[in-house]
Amino acid sequence: MGKSIDEVPDRVMEILRSHHWPGNIRELQNFVERSVIMTRGKVLSPRINELKLLMQETASTPPQTLSDAERAHIIGILKETNWVVGGRDGAAARLGLPRTTLVSRMQKLGISCKPRGLFVAPVDRGASTSGPYAPQLLAS
Repeated sequence: MGKSIDEVPDRVMEILRSHHWPGNIRELQNFVERSVIMTRGKVLSPRINELKLLMQETASTPPQTLSDAERAHIIGILKETNWVVGGRDGAAARLGLPRTTLVSRMQKLGISCKPRGLFVAPVDRGASTSGPYAPQLLAS
């Protein structure tokens, strides 16, 4: 960039430290780069609107446990894979885990399977209505 920033004000540093940074290091890097570009002088001065937005997001973000983060991440990947756990394109492969390990973690975190609503078994009108093969309303 060619600019030299000699100081980051304490208030700005406090906001940067307290923000959750859901986009990880790239989001922080982009914020700092934008701030450096917009700064005139040697003291980092991000745009006021961006700082206010960060302050609001930091205040409204509830603390999250490691289990909560892991659960959210696994559910997100399961949604992306249409709840397919195993196989080459399944969630376990995307997470870099053996299928059995993912299943174990899902059980530990209370993640069962995709809610599918009701499934109605096809009815064969010629079949008897009783016995082990009788049509049933199944909930999954």
